[in-house]
Amino acid sequence: MTSHTGPQIELDGGRFDPTRVAAVRHQLMGHPLLQLDELVALGRRLAAKDSVRWHNDQAAPDTSFNFAPETHQARWSAVQSLERIEEARAWCSLLNVQQDPPYRALVDEILDQVKPRIDEADPGMCFRAGWIFITSPGAITPYHIDHENNFILQVRGTKTVHVWEPLDREVLSEEALELFHAASQRDRVTWREAFEVRARRFEFEPGMGGYMPATSPHWVKNGPGVSVTVSATYYTDATTRRKLLHRANHALRQRGWSPAPVGEHPLRDAAKLRAFRLARAGRHLLKRLAGRPVEDLESRYATT
Repeated sequence: MTSHTGPQIELDGGRFDPTRVAAVRHQLMGHPLLQLDELVALGRRLAAKDSVRWHNDQAAPDTSFNFAPETHQARWSAVQSLERIEEARAWCSLLNVQQDPPYRALVDEILDQVKPRIDEADPGMCFRAGWIFITSPGAITPYHIDHENNFILQVRGTKTVHVWEPLDREVLSEEALELFHAASQRDRVTWREAFEVRARRFEFEPGMGGYMPATSPHWVKNGPGVSVTVSATYYTDATTRRKLLHRANHALRQRGWSPAPVGEHPLRDAAKLRAFRLARAGRHLLKRLAGRPVEDLESRYATT
């Protein structure tokens, strides 16, 4: 079995800034759960739960991330693609790996190490989740944003990551964020060639990685070999607060208002947040009474 000495994640630079993209180093390459045979076995288990997402290697940066599995269908099934990833010409993502007990422990192993440093600037870590990307040579992850803060860690192969700061409103508008947080729609999150001059570009090799705050736009180009990349993601108090504020602004915009951007007027934000949380609590109570599931953004692990 390959030796393993723990994640040993190192954030480059000085004080951790939860709102800024940062480079990372780690020592996960030898982790026994991240060897290709173990990942294929995990893929079989998750495929049975419909928790694998995959598309072919013809997607481009401007491909719709939401619809890539439909518009760029892989030639083989998820399991077949994973089993023959070098020749599959496919991009595969194992979703919410914390469903699987050994991989839940791996997510905790990664995040527990960085939590003390994160807590100093961004307390309230919760809603932990894990995602593992197993990618054929040359495949692309289309341009998109995600809800969670993300430690993205390269374990095998190489890739180029293009990422933008989450507060860059030249690239990502308030309206795009509102729609994303309210309805998980990325319709207004669109890549343009002109954005590239504003991107940070990382050339990942095994042992390298990055921290990407929630809603950092990014797209990824895989290198000439098979790639394995791990993402350990989470929310914090601030992440949840911004999500709810964007939802509140979306609701106001739907009613014909033009709300101020999140963060521009802290007192208004506080009032909106109180009102939105009260209304949300009422909706959740009605759902519980009807026996329907309720979103819990403050649970330890993400629900699936």
